Amino acid sequence: MRKFYTAEAVTEGHPDKLCDQIADAILDVCLKNDENSRVACEVLATKGNIIVAGEITSAYEPDVFAVVRKVLSDIGYSSEGIAMDTFVHQQSPDIAGAVDTSKERREGVSDNQMDWFQGAGDQGVMIGYACDETKQLMPIPVVLANRIVRELSACRQSSYIQGILPDGKAQVTVEYENGKPVRLDSVVVSCQHTEDKNLKKLEAEIRKKVLLPALRLLPPDEDTKIFINPSGRFVCGGMDADTGLTGRKLMVDSYGSMVPHGGGAFSGKDCSKVDRSVAYMARYIAKNIVAARLASRCQVSLAYAIGVAQPVMVQVDTFGTGKVCADDCLELAIPLVFGLTPKQIVDSLRLTRPIFRQTAAFGHFGRKEFPWERTDKVEALRNAVI
Repeated sequence: MRKFYTAEAVTEGHPDKLCDQIADAILDVCLKNDENSRVACEVLATKGNIIVAGEITSAYEPDVFAVVRKVLSDIGYSSEGIAMDTFVHQQSPDIAGAVDTSKERREGVSDNQMDWFQGAGDQGVMIGYACDETKQLMPIPVVLANRIVRELSACRQSSYIQGILPDGKAQVTVEYENGKPVRLDSVVVSCQHTEDKNLKKLEAEIRKKVLLPALRLLPPDEDTKIFINPSGRFVCGGMDADTGLTGRKLMVDSYGSMVPHGGGAFSGKDCSKVDRSVAYMARYIAKNIVAARLASRCQVSLAYAIGVAQPVMVQVDTFGTGKVCADDCLELAIPLVFGLTPKQIVDSLRLTRPIFRQTAAFGHFGRKEFPWERTDKVEALRNAVI
């Protein structure tokens, strides 16, 4: 059976990613000075304007405008002529109360166990995924799309390609046969450039200097369709051409079109928000299951209720690739190996550190620098199910 799966990735200069990076940079500066900071930061960027809004409760008061200017500069944009405004207030006391003292603790269920003090910061379902298609245990279309935009960014920053600008995106479609990737079907690259850049030269440079190294894992064949700047000119870009918002690149941040998404965005949120922390934990669990060779593909879904410490759902789907036991057996093993209360998740993945701005471009998963990418629970999982 043939199927096609597509993944998209964008450069750090894309306006949505600009907003994600500002939000996470604000989170990081708060965590750096107060690891107990509660942050829910949203950013809007449009031509000549950047607006920061949300809830911040912290012992440290961030200089929001200084953070915005630094992120703009780091990416390659000028802050000159940009009007900035901020609308920030403290976290709702009702939400704070539910997070600080879980329902279990309030009802005396948890006795004196510290892991049960903190409740989930919201309701929702979060999904993690892993597969054995790549060494990153990620879907190959996601890996290829992110490699393209990373190469594009590196070529710009090093001037290996002259005349390209920060905004850009890539899209990769891979053909699968019987669940396995067999060929690269199509590639789309759009790259912002200067007014005087020769478009034919740009296309040749992107083919040679970006696509050739980026697609070594699954090279194009004679039937692969490659589109480079299919719209023609791409001079006006960034927030001059498009309004950016935090949380608008959910599938870019995660696993592409082949995996469902719970719907909650990541950037700008401290990890008392389960939208973020539990998505990382779900990936951690799924990756360890695949790394343990208990399945070739694994999707882990975790659902929470606001103010409640334990998940209301733990679900595993190995899509028929389970090798040792059934999916319900893996579901029972997960709580034996992984702590699933919000505090246990934050502690085990060390999520009070200021590490989040680097997640806000080039995807949150499949990058070895992040703690949720460890495979240190392989033996414990094998022992739990065998």
